[in-house]
Amino acid sequence: MGEFSPMKKIERFVIWICSKFNQDEILNIIDQLIEISNDKNFDKLPKDNFKEKHPNYRDFSVDPQAPLTYSEVVHRKKIFHYKKLLAEYKTKNNKPLKPVKVRDKKK
Repeated sequence: MGEFSPMKKIERFVIWICSKFNQDEILNIIDQLIEISNDKNFDKLPKDNFKEKHPNYRDFSVDPQAPLTYSEVVHRKKIFHYKKLLAEYKTKNNKPLKPVKVRDKKK
């Protein structure tokens, strides 16, 4: 069961219109369709199925701001002196900092 041929779609559309509208409304629809098809500067564009089939295709935008060429924050490398840190820990906690236990490499 493939898609309907264009002729079948049109026939189904005509049947739908006939079932929903009376004769005066159908004649009005026909007049408007003829007017639209003759107008070369018509504002409405035909339906674009591509956007419906592929909603995320090229769905991106460009950042309006220029990219950063320099860093506003200067990153300074903090130098730690371990003897000073050990002394600070001892005064703060009233006990010396124990060395890290090295685990067995086999495990």
